[in-house]
Amino acid sequence: MSTIIDVLRERGFIDAVTSEEIRQLTQQPVKVYCGFDPTADSLHLGNLVAIMGLAWFQRFGHTPVAIVGGATGMIGDPSGKSAERQLLDEKTIQHNLQGIRKNLEAVLDFNHPTAKAIILNNFDWFKDFSFIGFLRDVGKLFRLGPMLAKDSVKTRLQSEEGMSFTEFCYQTLQGYDFLHLFETQGVTIQLGGSDQWGNIIAGTDLIRKVHGKPAYGVTFPLLTKSDGQKFGKSEKGAIWLSPDKLSSYEFYQYLVRVEDADVINLMRMLTFMDMAEIRTYEKMMKEADYVPRTAQKRLAEEITRMVHGGEGLKTAIKVTEGIAPGSQTKLDAEMLESLAADMPSCEMAFDSVVNKKLIDLLVEAGLQASKGDAKRLLRNGGVYINNEKIEDENCVVGDNYLISNRLILLAAGKKNKMLIRLKG
Repeated sequence: MSTIIDVLRERGFIDAVTSEEIRQLTQQPVKVYCGFDPTADSLHLGNLVAIMGLAWFQRFGHTPVAIVGGATGMIGDPSGKSAERQLLDEKTIQHNLQGIRKNLEAVLDFNHPTAKAIILNNFDWFKDFSFIGFLRDVGKLFRLGPMLAKDSVKTRLQSEEGMSFTEFCYQTLQGYDFLHLFETQGVTIQLGGSDQWGNIIAGTDLIRKVHGKPAYGVTFPLLTKSDGQKFGKSEKGAIWLSPDKLSSYEFYQYLVRVEDADVINLMRMLTFMDMAEIRTYEKMMKEADYVPRTAQKRLAEEITRMVHGGEGLKTAIKVTEGIAPGSQTKLDAEMLESLAADMPSCEMAFDSVVNKKLIDLLVEAGLQASKGDAKRLLRNGGVYINNEKIEDENCVVGDNYLISNRLILLAAGKKNKMLIRLKG
């Protein structure tokens, strides 16, 4: 019988486990936890791997416990960081926690009949510790040798900036998290990215020292592109999961545009798609008659529906079809206004748009970096006004281009679009 570990291995989800005993352990219901730092009021696409890990465990009847680091977020995890993080105050962290909870609720089941998802804030158990109390009760259980041997510590100690005592102690906090959850919630497994291995080991060692019992860790590979770069970043920044920070349309579009070399891995890591279906797409992509972006569209639909819901996906597809350059969709003010919240838009003065040269408008609207870039794009047929291709580099934007005398849709290539609202 396949266990959760077998399924995750098949999907390329497991980087390392602390012990193969975990296969036997997970044949019965267990509790598994993963931590999320509240450094922003939304998680991003890279964090979705961790959420999916918890969700897969839940699908096998195990209880997922998500820890939002209200306490550890005040310190900052040095793992994978070349410089110290900016410390956050309690008010900011509380605001961020609310946003992160919504991201988790979109994927995890908080009404599961036997394995209801749990969210906890580690500030709740750290707030009562005094400095002396923590050093006496927890600090004495850690040894400097293993702490200094951790890769995240060694790397930073060799850097020009070095490492503060505050960051050095981070592993004692995360280690204590695992001990506290083991004692109060019966959590026996910690899940984390490959950069969390040292922190996870700190927790399993602490539990063994205090209780003489085993606890386990599972790490997953960090989400990277085929070229080694971190996944989940665009020219505009992080690919946020919250619709308040990134519209469902922009989220969907990012996934539609991923490289062929990355799409199958993302299907395995970020969706619940059956492996047989994923292998079918992998085979299709090698066929001569494969239609480009077919796999990407399936990927984008699956993840957008999960993160933004059915309505979010419907909106993303509607906007995509409605404002596609060259689209035969007739644009009117009502349609554009209904889509405005789900696509990039800006307000500009009437006089700064009408009777303006198109190359100047492309630069002022932020769609092109320079007039030279705008001219080259025009010559190559990559500029559209209201879905109509414009190839005249001397084009002047007359009022005949305005929709209801107040809206204009510009597109620079297939990726970058801007709805301009006129005022004054």
